Amino acid sequence: MSMQTNPTSGTIAVFAATGSQGGAVTDALLAHGAQVRALLRDTTSDKAKSLASRGVELAQVDVHDPATLATALEGVVAFWFMTTPPGGMQDADTAGETAQGIALADAAAEARVPHIVFNSVGGAERDSHVPHFDSKRLVEQHLAALGVNTTVIRPVFFMDNFHWFAPTTEGGELVLRLPLPDGIPLQMIAVRDIGAIAAQALLDPSAVPAEIEIAGDELTGSEIAAAFATRTGMPARYDALPISAMDGQSDMQAMFRWFAETPAYQGDLDAVRQLAPEAQTFAAWLDSVDHTPAS
Repeated sequence: MSMQTNPTSGTIAVFAATGSQGGAVTDALLAHGAQVRALLRDTTSDKAKSLASRGVELAQVDVHDPATLATALEGVVAFWFMTTPPGGMQDADTAGETAQGIALADAAAEARVPHIVFNSVGGAERDSHVPHFDSKRLVEQHLAALGVNTTVIRPVFFMDNFHWFAPTTEGGELVLRLPLPDGIPLQMIAVRDIGAIAAQALLDPSAVPAEIEIAGDELTGSEIAAAFATRTGMPARYDALPISAMDGQSDMQAMFRWFAETPAYQGDLDAVRQLAPEAQTFAAWLDSVDHTPAS
């Protein structure tokens, strides 16, 4: 990836740096010699201590206490954040997610942070009607209304989700099931690559478009199953589930319905590869992670 030889001078703040996306951003920044301040709810966790041992400055924050956020952002040259529904996706609190993002954006504006990078989601700006997409869109709109210098990065489906959506072993065969018709490609990206691209935007804002949807690969269900077969040496097949399989999980159901009924994600894979030549394909991601099929 093309990046400044000398990182932006000064401290870069990363919200939720012990999480998957925040951790990937932090790893990429540290790899390029940047000074990082981690904004964390808990600065005493083992993950937080591990960051501190790598030279990361820790700042304890509470998104419900704006004063802690503004104080933690004092003097930083750039700030990265993302949002997730409090409590997880089973019964997604999207209003809570939007409130979280607005609080972080407002704190950055109050602290006069020169540059903000917000990780949203692919399709957020296209009226997807997926609740946890719409909540991020409201944060995007709030950042725009504040008039702060912002880069919006919109990742597509995480390859890392296949730790949970992994195929099962049935009668000596891998069986991958998703509520997505076969033949419809799903765009994906590795969390590692999300972090690398976000870090590039933090270190050199001119290198990344002000808004960009990022994807590293695009495969149908059968092609994803075939990649698992190649990785494991086991035969594999794809079984498409009906959308009713997600009954009781309205947010996730809306997302998979959107995957099937619209053009869905629209990341430009060639543009992403020009920006990040090492962005992983799904096969490369599988090769980089431990994968033991579930029984």
